[in-house]
Amino acid sequence: MITTDALWRFVASKLVIQYPCLRQHLVEGNKKLSTSDIDRLFELFVEMPLSTLDDDIAHEQLPVIVIDALDECGGLRHKPPEREDLEGLLRTLKRWDQVDHLRKFKLIITSRVENCITSRFPEAVSTHIDIPSGSSVKSGDSASNDIHAFLKKQLQDTNMRDAWINEALDYLVPGAAGMFIWAKTAANFLQEDTASRLYILKTWKQEDRAEVFKDLYSLYSTVIKTSFQNISKQKVEAIISVMGAMIFAKQPLDNDALITLPGVRNLGSDLDMLEFIRKGLVSVIDSGSTLCFRHRSFEDFLLSDFFRNHLPASRIETFMNTNLLCYA
Repeated sequence: MITTDALWRFVASKLVIQYPCLRQHLVEGNKKLSTSDIDRLFELFVEMPLSTLDDDIAHEQLPVIVIDALDECGGLRHKPPEREDLEGLLRTLKRWDQVDHLRKFKLIITSRVENCITSRFPEAVSTHIDIPSGSSVKSGDSASNDIHAFLKKQLQDTNMRDAWINEALDYLVPGAAGMFIWAKTAANFLQEDTASRLYILKTWKQEDRAEVFKDLYSLYSTVIKTSFQNISKQKVEAIISVMGAMIFAKQPLDNDALITLPGVRNLGSDLDMLEFIRKGLVSVIDSGSTLCFRHRSFEDFLLSDFFRNHLPASRIETFMNTNLLCYA
């Protein structure tokens, strides 16, 4: 999970690329920053450097800063210390309305509607654009059209016949309910044995289409059940060890770190075990040399009541219910 500190440092690094004249201001700001005070960091790395940009820069050339999924800064659980990090981020974002020279730079924030966020950005000082999701998503909405185009391309890459693709889209696009992460996870899940996995998705029960995250969690449940079925207790322990470490570390982990984990190092070929886990989690992790959850919602799913209540039957599910939370 990216922290507020890391976020503003990242924004500052991107500003320097676009405006090299800011480099010296950031170097000086870094020298002045003696604490981890996020408000001071924002002032030195963003607020003050942007104040030095010439007023004659064309409006269309001014930077646009996008903060995506603001609500996930504190996780779905919103517990300390993540909650404190969210509060720090909200304070610094509020500066856009309080500092005159920042107002000329566009700040775009995406987030689920949560009172702790919307109360900081009332319509009096910001423009709100609602993006429909769940039961409010209608056929032909821009979100549905985008998801349709994305899923169609993904299914075409599997060499599925056109008739099957159309049938799959008739189910998958409404199933996504406007949530791209649902569509992305489903598309990754279907890359292997597309026909049988599509059948699995079409047959799992959805009690209430309006509960979007419930549907996303149902999809995550299906991914785990399908990917890790009929496996040994030793492999279960290795899977839990890896996922628990990823949650606890809150940062990507490479093979050198992962092969030292309990459960992994006791299974002969450590790298083969990690490859087995990577293959099973391919729908929900980023590809590459390190393991990182593709979306914060999967971590929250692993620690949710939904996970404990909906995966009660098999050995891996029971083991997860009783052991995974010790890492959080």
